[in-house]
Amino acid sequence: MQLFTIPFQQPIQFAISIGAASIMLVIFLKAAMSAEGRPSGWVRMVTGPNGKLVFGALFVVWAVVSGIVLGLLVPHTGADTPYGGFALISLFVGFFIMMGFLWAVIGD
Repeated sequence: MQLFTIPFQQPIQFAISIGAASIMLVIFLKAAMSAEGRPSGWVRMVTGPNGKLVFGALFVVWAVVSGIVLGLLVPHTGADTPYGGFALISLFVGFFIMMGFLWAVIGD
């Protein structure tokens, strides 16, 4: 029964979760319908001849932000710091940026 009372007990968190789910649904819908239409502007930018420059710039930005946040702002006091979540997310973001870079370079 508690599941039905959550919108009334925590309305702000419930609205945020509904908004996040709606954004994900819109992204999924656009991804599913993308094969039926013409390529949009950002698709042409990423898959065009300058795609490697875009992914190269993304990699440099990722390296600088991760280096500053994880290297300078994080206290290195041990494994129990709360910054492990940021490090894991940064690791995944860097992996996907590098996969995009490899895809753009090998695709030529």
